[in-house]
Amino acid sequence: MEALEKGAIANPDENRRVGHYWLRHPELAPSPEITSEIKKCLREIQEFTQKIHQGKIRSAKGPFTDLLCIGIGGSALGPQFVSDALGQTNDRLRVHFIDNTDPDGMDRVFATLQQKLETTLVVVTSKSGSTPEPRNGLIEAALIWKKAGLNFASHAVAITGEGSQLDLTAKKENWLARFPMWDWVGGRTSELGPVGLLPAALQGIAIEEMLAGAKAMDELTRSRDQNKNPAAQLALSWYHLTGGHGEKAMVVLPYKDRLLLFSRYLQQLVMESLGKKYDLQGKEVYQGLTVYGNKGSTDQHAYIQQLRDGVNNFFAVFIEVLKDRSGPSPEVEPETTSGDYLHAFFLGTREALSESNRA
Repeated sequence: MEALEKGAIANPDENRRVGHYWLRHPELAPSPEITSEIKKCLREIQEFTQKIHQGKIRSAKGPFTDLLCIGIGGSALGPQFVSDALGQTNDRLRVHFIDNTDPDGMDRVFATLQQKLETTLVVVTSKSGSTPEPRNGLIEAALIWKKAGLNFASHAVAITGEGSQLDLTAKKENWLARFPMWDWVGGRTSELGPVGLLPAALQGIAIEEMLAGAKAMDELTRSRDQNKNPAAQLALSWYHLTGGHGEKAMVVLPYKDRLLLFSRYLQQLVMESLGKKYDLQGKEVYQGLTVYGNKGSTDQHAYIQQLRDGVNNFFAVFIEVLKDRSGPSPEVEPETTSGDYLHAFFLGTREALSESNRA
């Protein structure tokens, strides 16, 4: 990890470094130029967001009220997860996503925005600018705005690689802003760069606290003492439970509605990272780790029967939530709240699987 954080090559096939660690601790970057670039980008995100929230950058009709994010994969999953997990009823902008090239899916989003197109900000995210799904979403969105008699460029922001087709289009058409995507940040680990920070900030989420939390977790997971390193403990347990090659699937069960999208986010993060035919030495290994799951207790009604009594080809990761709501809870039974029930389902399901010798 120390070598990777100092800029060692992580992907020899593409001669590429991985620097998402630097996003939350710029001083770790291997050059002053990268450190400066990260800090500059964060300032620009904060300044742009402040101008949007204060109405200094606004639509022809007035301040922006809604945000449409167009992207796919890591350019959508991370922002969607954070938006759903941390969003509030009083968000500064209401957030909508187009993350596919499904015409009906796009129509549903556009129908939701139909009366608010004039005050909707659009963020298009694509490193190359040529990935079909975000490209098609951009083209269709631009046509919708044009049909409504609106200047799409005055609503649009690009997050993309420098010199990409999207970057050139945004520059030529004079979009509101352009933010970078660096080649040393992979899509699935880009949430704490412009890809994730800009939508979160526009929504009203405290991105400085997100970065501080990620930095604190980085420091915690660099301990060489595995008993004090939660990441090492998870990695070792996953390796042991799957025989090192993904012999069992991982079922993720967070007991919190706000974590509904966590399993989807983790699915890409784990499966795209570990699903390999060859290892770094070129040896044929066919390894990976299948991830699926939704939320407890809702979805345990869907598949706990199989997990308990069916094929024993999985291990389960339970996520316990210590605080079930921000305010006081009414009693649904004497001295019992809805949150008590949720916690009981968590404990009961875990015990039931354990009794059946399920990991």
